[in-house]
Amino acid sequence: MPMKRRRMAMGECGYLYHAFLGIFSMIGFTVSIAPFGGPIAIIRNDKKVLSLQSQNVKPVMYIYTSSGRLINQFQWDKGRIVGMGWTNTELLVCVLEYGSVRVYDIHGEFLPDAKDYGVYDCHIWESGVVALTGNCKLVVVNDLDEPRPRLLSDPGLNQAPSCWTFIPPHLTLSRHIEVYLSVGSTVLVVDASNVGDQQVQHGPFSRMAVSPNGKVLALFTADGRLWVVSSDFQKELAEFSTGSATPPLQMTWFVTSEKCICAEDSVVMHWEDTLLMVGPFGDWIKYSYDGVVSMVPEVDGVRIISSDKCEFLQKVPDACEKVFKIGSTDPGAILYDAFELFEKRSAKADENIRNIKPELADAVDTCIEAAGSEFNEARQKMLLKAGSFGKCFLDSYDVDHFVEVCQVIRVMNALREPDIGIPLTLQQYRRLTPDILVNRLVNRHHHLLALRLCEYLQIKKDRVMIHWACAKIKKAVEDEETLSRLIVEKLGTDRGVSYAEVAKTAFQSGQSKLATKLLEFEPRAGSQVPLLMSMKEDENALTKAIESGDTDLVYLVMLHMKRNLPTADFFRIVSNKPVACSLFETFCKQQDIKSLKDFYYQDDRKLDIANVTLLESCGMEQEEANIKLELLKSAMKMYQEDRNGAFEAKAIDDQVRLMGTQIQLERDVGHSFMNLSLSETIFKCLLLGHGNRAAKLKSDYKVPDKRFWWLKIKALIKTQNWDGLKKFARSNQRFGFSGIIDSLIKANHITQAQHFLEILIKTGGPEKDAYAERYIALLRPS
Repeated sequence: MPMKRRRMAMGECGYLYHAFLGIFSMIGFTVSIAPFGGPIAIIRNDKKVLSLQSQNVKPVMYIYTSSGRLINQFQWDKGRIVGMGWTNTELLVCVLEYGSVRVYDIHGEFLPDAKDYGVYDCHIWESGVVALTGNCKLVVVNDLDEPRPRLLSDPGLNQAPSCWTFIPPHLTLSRHIEVYLSVGSTVLVVDASNVGDQQVQHGPFSRMAVSPNGKVLALFTADGRLWVVSSDFQKELAEFSTGSATPPLQMTWFVTSEKCICAEDSVVMHWEDTLLMVGPFGDWIKYSYDGVVSMVPEVDGVRIISSDKCEFLQKVPDACEKVFKIGSTDPGAILYDAFELFEKRSAKADENIRNIKPELADAVDTCIEAAGSEFNEARQKMLLKAGSFGKCFLDSYDVDHFVEVCQVIRVMNALREPDIGIPLTLQQYRRLTPDILVNRLVNRHHHLLALRLCEYLQIKKDRVMIHWACAKIKKAVEDEETLSRLIVEKLGTDRGVSYAEVAKTAFQSGQSKLATKLLEFEPRAGSQVPLLMSMKEDENALTKAIESGDTDLVYLVMLHMKRNLPTADFFRIVSNKPVACSLFETFCKQQDIKSLKDFYYQDDRKLDIANVTLLESCGMEQEEANIKLELLKSAMKMYQEDRNGAFEAKAIDDQVRLMGTQIQLERDVGHSFMNLSLSETIFKCLLLGHGNRAAKLKSDYKVPDKRFWWLKIKALIKTQNWDGLKKFARSNQRFGFSGIIDSLIKANHITQAQHFLEILIKTGGPEKDAYAERYIALLRPS
């Protein structure tokens, strides 16, 4: 598109797009413009009386690109808008009079996550909003993604301030928002903890504007003076009389650098038909307009929107000034002239090159940088050709910068096309970064351009393809089978592409069959399985979890199914999958015995039920003897019903008999015998001196004589009944004395061991030949 420019001492104003919003007059409309060549939201201001040209009484919200192309429009019936603005992700935030905040995407789709909080007036920045309530309290929301309203200190006002502004948290030393309120002739600074009166006498003020770095404050007084002061009011920087007591409709900063306020930065004020730019030393430029315009500050200038064009006001870039300034002798200008002479086949071109030979590399860089700063494509080509011409005369030159600028120019020219409408400058492009630019393109549904940009700049294109697929699903007219085939064909089977997000969109759009088909191509089970669970495809989710080999994922699905499915359905699904069945059994044995019994009962697995019942009985406490006894009887019954459980049934029958005996012993003796084995029960009876009961147990349970002999020997040694030990040993000599001697040595009863060694020697026989010599060596006094 042809572009006109007016070069001036302080800046230049370029017509980016013509025939912009011819159907509108800016008078009587509320306009919000997103920075970095972003979209424009326009709605009729119902506080002002207008003659309606149509029968539509309700206002309509229009969203345009910077080139004036309508993105979307929708009827507004949510109430009066107090203020609106754009976030750094190009979401439109609308604050309503009755206290609600509504957030819309660039296509006018409502995002239902915003919270409600009361407001009277508001200011919006790229990630939050600060509101002045009807009772003159200040409420701030620092993060619109997770809105948590927080009350600032009470300024103690009875009526609204004449004007107010703020410094966002990331620009303050405290990292908390600071709000400036014009009250009477002074200014109050309010933050989270206190209210400070700055004790200024220049007020009252009708407009205030904070510089982009938060260091300087511009104030417009009631008598028409512009007063510029540091944000802490310690240093007065400038004062300028505009000669107009009428406050400007809009006041903003014109900066050339975000980092600091320098001598080239200015304040821009707008009255109807007039735009006034005031510099720090009292210099000024006046621009005339027909009617009202809207301005939005950028990182390197001000974008101006009127009813018929979109303009960009900026300082002439240094590189362009060096090349095109009248009478310039800069090496870049001489190189440009040399190239023009070369194209005219003039020999003077060689003379110009020779004159700047020492500075030729700088001249090439200047032409390349100027090409990146230009909007006119013909001039871009001339500057790039001049730079390419100059580097031919250099022995060595790093061409990476040249290639990078060529790439950036191609990208920016594509973005500046009216159909796209994102008029970025080189500085804005570098600040925004290509990744964010791709995100903005896909949000505008310019998927083809975003894809080509990714390929051209070698950026991962997965997010573009995924967003395209999601958008395709939302507005599809094809049947699910055709749509699935089309999406898979475009996305392919690359492991970097996540089908889970696309499938989730399909499911939320009511196309569950399409979602299931798409999930078949999702390579990551961790993304695939949770979505299948949310779609109530539990059996499919369990299959995918098993195939992944991730036991934690399998347990996640099974526990989800156990909570949400009828028990019979859950058991049926698990029992048909051996891996899931095994994992479920392992889990239940440690955590939920009752569910495991129900699971076995469903499949009529009596032997497994008996095993679980037996396992459950083993976990019973001593005080639960009766319950344990009932569990054992139940397990024994189930073992008896299975032909392969005869041994287990007999063993449990013996255990049940033993428990009955132990219960009776507890009643008779008054000591606990529960959870003891047969040998331990006999041993405890012998310790307590109930030899007859121990002998009865030996007889009833057919305990071998050798085992009983060992138990009694151990009991006699533990009770140190030496006479009884001697008597019992002599009456059972067939078991020998070596076992007794070993037990005594182990219990450290050396004297008694020596005594039984003497008996062993006297008795003689094979036992003496085998053990006597060793015992003599062990028991020899040291």
